[in-house]
Amino acid sequence: MKIIKDPVHGYVEVPSEMVPILDSMPMQRLRHVRQLGFSYLVYPGAHHTRFEHSLGTMHLAGVMARQLSLGDDETRLVTAAGLLHDIGHGPFSHAIEPLSIVCTGESHQDIEALLCRGEMHAILERMGVDQQEIQSLIQGNHPLSGIIHGELDVDRMDYLLRDAHYTGAPYGTVDAHRLIRNTSIVEGKLVLEEAGINAAESLLIARTLMRPAVYFHHVSRIAEMMFQAAVLSHAGEEGKKTLESLLHMDDSACLQSLLHSDNAAARDMSLRIYQRRLYKRALYVGRDQVNASRMTQFSSIARRSEIAATIAAEAGLKATQVLLDIPPFPGDMSLHVQVQNHNRVVGLAALSPLLNTLNETRRGQWRLGVYTPVEHRDLVAAIAAEVLHIKPQTTQGQLFA
Repeated sequence: MKIIKDPVHGYVEVPSEMVPILDSMPMQRLRHVRQLGFSYLVYPGAHHTRFEHSLGTMHLAGVMARQLSLGDDETRLVTAAGLLHDIGHGPFSHAIEPLSIVCTGESHQDIEALLCRGEMHAILERMGVDQQEIQSLIQGNHPLSGIIHGELDVDRMDYLLRDAHYTGAPYGTVDAHRLIRNTSIVEGKLVLEEAGINAAESLLIARTLMRPAVYFHHVSRIAEMMFQAAVLSHAGEEGKKTLESLLHMDDSACLQSLLHSDNAAARDMSLRIYQRRLYKRALYVGRDQVNASRMTQFSSIARRSEIAATIAAEAGLKATQVLLDIPPFPGDMSLHVQVQNHNRVVGLAALSPLLNTLNETRRGQWRLGVYTPVEHRDLVAAIAAEVLHIKPQTTQGQLFA
């Protein structure tokens, strides 16, 4: 067994059979992939990595397995899945994922190829862990998926605690051990005892508050859009082949490739990121100022690029000097809670009116952004408002913007 000191969970025990996974190349690469992508440009302490988060997720998965009285084989499966669940992340984590999905059709959860070849395949074979089961569990298609992939999962518990710790944002407080102690399996599903409702509400509040403060902070979003534009410019006509090469890199190697790209726009954009000379917000509007159904039609990377190019052309700018950011509208959060008589499972909303309030808050946090160099901000704002048919801001919107 290996003992590792973790700043979030204290001493984390890595079972001897998990050590070869920990020492494998796919896992060690995660030491060089930031957990929060470009959030370090907002929070200087946010340099923690996917490796640390994976260790924490493995640790909490083991705690959960003991709480649920899982057998040795199931415990081995869920702890291995906790350790491996993020090995599919590309450089700068979620920043590159939309491009991966478009160009390769795969997200970071599609790790079958990594599990079924090379050293990882041999390690899992020796452990007696089925690679297909790990893939199924991580993608949410396994009876035990709720431990790693669900509304009440240890992945989310760890990243909220860890991200709050490293950013200093005082919003990610989660009583992970109380949640785990009050979790059980009912009819094959993970549910929460009533005693854990307050801890579950705290987790939902943390998710809601961390969203605008960290995960969708406008500076992080601007850097992500600039990074995506740099990658697309760098890839050029060889798109898929070049992107697949970048996806296997870590943060530093990827940024260096962009800084030395043959494409001038990619070099300029990545240098701006490196020096933190970021674009500024020309427009930054909420859901009440846009046609929601129309924005959904504009959300693809290709369509966003096309509209941004139209705005740039009308402003007399290069296509890469205007970036359009249309995040997906946030879905509703939900948890299942076992009621006191233990005879039925009901949604948390039936016992906690707070859930509806938090979901409404999340919808109000959504923002569409148009970004450009500071010297073009006013011109781009006027043209973008016309092209996108932005509605005037209401008094209520002014109060909560």
